[in-house]
Amino acid sequence: MKFTPRVKDAKDSAGQIYDTLEPVVKGLGMALIELAVSRHKGSGASKGSIQVKAVVYRAGAIGIDDCSKAHKAVMPRLELAFPGLDVYLEVSSPGIDRLIKDGSEFAHFEGRGVRCYRTDISDWTGGILLSSDDKGIVLKTLNGEASLEYEIIAKAKLDHSVEA
Repeated sequence: MKFTPRVKDAKDSAGQIYDTLEPVVKGLGMALIELAVSRHKGSGASKGSIQVKAVVYRAGAIGIDDCSKAHKAVMPRLELAFPGLDVYLEVSSPGIDRLIKDGSEFAHFEGRGVRCYRTDISDWTGGILLSSDDKGIVLKTLNGEASLEYEIIAKAKLDHSVEA
């Protein structure tokens, strides 16, 4: 697994949109975990459309009302960012067993149950996520604390069966 920190000077469209939307979502007391932007070309008089998928998270429970608030707050920014295009926005929560796609996501899930498939032992290690940084994570397991570097994590996901 890699650790890809969010770069404020991102040149790609998704990076720029992330930088625009992240403070809005943060102002609602949530974190923007994932953002995907895809363009669809139009035909004839249509200029095309933009589809945006956002995953938001807040410690504790996040429900449909939270996703709706994020949608209402984010949509005007997207319409300004893509004038003349039809904008479709989907906002969702990470889900109870989210597959963690990048090491930078771990910081949002501290205190939650996490399972990691390790390449060094070809098995899963699970526990409560105590901390994370740009090199790896620390889990509180049944056998004490386990430090895992991102290099040995092949796959990781939230584990709702293990909670603090």
